[in-house]
Amino acid sequence: MAINTNNITAQMRKGFLEYCILLILKKKEAYTSDIITELKEAKLIVVEGTLYPLLTRLKNSGLLNYYWKESTQGPPRKYYELTDNGTVFLDELEKSWNEIKNSVDYIKNK
Repeated sequence: MAINTNNITAQMRKGFLEYCILLILKKKEAYTSDIITELKEAKLIVVEGTLYPLLTRLKNSGLLNYYWKESTQGPPRKYYELTDNGTVFLDELEKSWNEIKNSVDYIKNK
């Protein structure tokens, strides 16, 4: 019986998506399409319909803020930025990521 890895891969990407969004916003505030572009470049393919609920959840959790910025090409745009709580949360995620990565690397290389 062949095992389909698509479901597991999708679950793994979904799990890392929140972490990657916070990493992007740690560097600079960003408009939704900028976040999507960076995630696509990293091969974490995301469509806006997937991203908006996640951004809303992160905002409602106090990890992100947003503000409106006038655009020279159309209506104002919503830009997201990390809050102080978001920065603390990201630091904790980074510790967890490093522990998991080190554990997997240890098992792979043993």
